[in-house]
Amino acid sequence: MKEMSRERQGSLAGAVGIGTNILLFVIKLLAGLLSGSVAIMADAVNNLTDSGSSIIMLVGFRLSEKPADREHPFGHARIEYLCGVIVSFIVLFLGLELGRTSFLKILSPEKAEFGPIALSVLVISILIKLWLCLFYTRVGKRIDSGSLLATASDSRNDVISTGVVLLGAIITRLTSLNLDGFLGLIVAAFIVISGVKLIMETADPLLGPAPKRELVRGICEKIRGYEGIIGIHDLTVHSYGQGRTFASVHCEVPAEEDILISHDLIDNIERDFLEQEGIHLVIHLDPVITCDEKANELQKKVLEGVKALYPQGALHDFRVVWGVTHSNVLFDVAVPFSVKDSDQQVKERVTRAVEALDPAYRAVLAVDRVGVVNELED
Repeated sequence: MKEMSRERQGSLAGAVGIGTNILLFVIKLLAGLLSGSVAIMADAVNNLTDSGSSIIMLVGFRLSEKPADREHPFGHARIEYLCGVIVSFIVLFLGLELGRTSFLKILSPEKAEFGPIALSVLVISILIKLWLCLFYTRVGKRIDSGSLLATASDSRNDVISTGVVLLGAIITRLTSLNLDGFLGLIVAAFIVISGVKLIMETADPLLGPAPKRELVRGICEKIRGYEGIIGIHDLTVHSYGQGRTFASVHCEVPAEEDILISHDLIDNIERDFLEQEGIHLVIHLDPVITCDEKANELQKKVLEGVKALYPQGALHDFRVVWGVTHSNVLFDVAVPFSVKDSDQQVKERVTRAVEALDPAYRAVLAVDRVGVVNELED
């Protein structure tokens, strides 16, 4: 199975889920009819709904394989994220429905006869669902699929809910006490909480979360490893599904270098990232004057002032236009989102720090907000 493509592994997992849940629906429905247990028949309908979730997942993996087109130039891989959200809402709906059914059972308890066949079906169902949960989890982690992991959580919830039905059946058989409704409410609360968490987790990729710190650090270290790159900033990473990562970054190169040589270097970096990392990288070339010792010394002092105000701050695009009565000091200051000061407050505080170095300096700066600053400067 490891030799299969990611999409084929996901499709196979979906097909296994469809077949397994339909089988469980049939045997549970028969057991429910024989025993007269509404709880078992409700659990059977739950499995039928799970087969619908597996169909959604299977369709999602198939559609995510579609190549890019005019309407979707970055491909269709995000459909998998959408399917994960749909499955999560199904989990939430089932939890609410189970809670409603359990409450009605408390108000109007129904007597059922749980014979050996019904109990055996419940035990077998728990074992099959436990295997299915482990199967989904293993494949989901291997191919890093949020929708598969969401379905694994749904299967885990089924193990618990069927276990509660089995527990209630045993208690009813031994003591004649009917606790189905109360136990069902507890399970329903667990499933609802799980559904809300799944919705938040599966919807996150659609909202465009910040890239993982390890990915940012890896990109920065790799770019810095190329001779001729003296600094990087404004790194942006977008994910359009597994294996479809796009990024852009500004790379500083010596202004004294031949522009054709620098452009060739940028082309090589972009090609290497696509071939070696699978990342579509676009680089903006920023020429930096490195032979102006006076400007370099001033940059160090300005950076020290920024660090005193914001320890995680960084500078980029620094240059100086020297004049007779005053000199314009132009740069961007990058601070993390955790800084509570507004952009205007950051600008005012940094401006005062620059003017404190020399009243003839006039700061002309822009403020960048970044999620990770430490990886972008040393």
